[in-house]
Amino acid sequence: MNDPSRVFVSGPFAAFREGFLHSLLELGYTPDSAANQLQLMAHLSRWLLGEGLDVHTFRQNDLERFFQFRRHVGYSNCVSLKAMLPMLSYLRAEGIALSASTLISRGPVDLAIDRYRDYLVHERGLARLTIHNYINAVRPFLLSELSRDGAKINWESLNAARVTAFVVARTPSQSRSVARTTVTALRSFLGYLYANGLIKEQLTAAVPAVAGWRLAALPKTLQPREVQALLEACDRRTRMGRRDFAILTMLVRLGLRASELAALRLDDIDWRAGTILIRGKGNQIEPLPCPQDVGEAVVAYLRQGRPTTAADRSVFVRIRAPHRALSGVGVSGIVVAAARRAGLGDIRAHLLRHTLASQLLRVGSSLPEIGQLLRHRHISTTAVYAKVDRDALRSIARPWLGGAA
Repeated sequence: MNDPSRVFVSGPFAAFREGFLHSLLELGYTPDSAANQLQLMAHLSRWLLGEGLDVHTFRQNDLERFFQFRRHVGYSNCVSLKAMLPMLSYLRAEGIALSASTLISRGPVDLAIDRYRDYLVHERGLARLTIHNYINAVRPFLLSELSRDGAKINWESLNAARVTAFVVARTPSQSRSVARTTVTALRSFLGYLYANGLIKEQLTAAVPAVAGWRLAALPKTLQPREVQALLEACDRRTRMGRRDFAILTMLVRLGLRASELAALRLDDIDWRAGTILIRGKGNQIEPLPCPQDVGEAVVAYLRQGRPTTAADRSVFVRIRAPHRALSGVGVSGIVVAAARRAGLGDIRAHLLRHTLASQLLRVGSSLPEIGQLLRHRHISTTAVYAKVDRDALRSIARPWLGGAA
């Protein structure tokens, strides 16, 4: 294992060595990872010295030349800008005029995405997972509208025919749910363009609808033995296992969305009252009871799993440094990994929500009660679960004409 105390930094970055090491250890980097970062700083500092540059004068093209040199002399690790982001973030905090975001080339597509993301966050107030899905859906459309030289997006020439042609070409290869996200995101983006004067014609009506029939499909669910196998796939002797077990327990017992669990903060848990404050869709905030097994799983994680160097008061954070909050995508990834370990194939977090609703229906809970627990805005959303209650359906089924009575 590398010892960061043995890494010597000379040249322009020598004065920043101690502070950078201290910040890495505070963020939870292991000594080995911290040593790698210091070695990268030492190499960059030597290179700057040889090029006659200092910390105030080098720019993006200098970094690109540095990485080319690093690869040329035989380095195979830390050979991209991503590896340098911890160092750039630290230097920026120290007042050095470097920014990880400005050092990365920002083309017209990235700039358009940045503005659209701000709109979704500040004006629409959407959840992080929804924003992530919308941006992923819109990016291919932006790339299709990029000029041949890649210098700009031709908003002036955008018309209904090109919008429709994109959807017709894009969605046939997608599943119905992904295709619906594509058209919903595209309508949102076109509405944003029109509202901000980037296009002169309202084009949302040019986005075709995805064929589908509401409540046509049965919700997929897991059997009790499969739920148990999923929970047992977490090795609770490890920090990661304790975290993943707590996450899966909350999803199974409370039916949370992945984004709701990712948004959970330490202050949202009232241990005396036995309640958890859930931040749901549309900025809804509602308390839910905290069952005993959920509380025990979360306490075990908080005591023996959650890093003391967590970046904020989010309940569930990354195990590897920097210990930032998990995203909704990260939560769903934990479910996928556990399901594969349990031999259940590909399972997403939302399936656990369906499973809870179906289990509650089987033990006699009413649809309004299930809708309240799952925080559905409309009873029609909950109505899909009525189709899995086969015993109740048999009681209202009428005999088929000409069949046996």
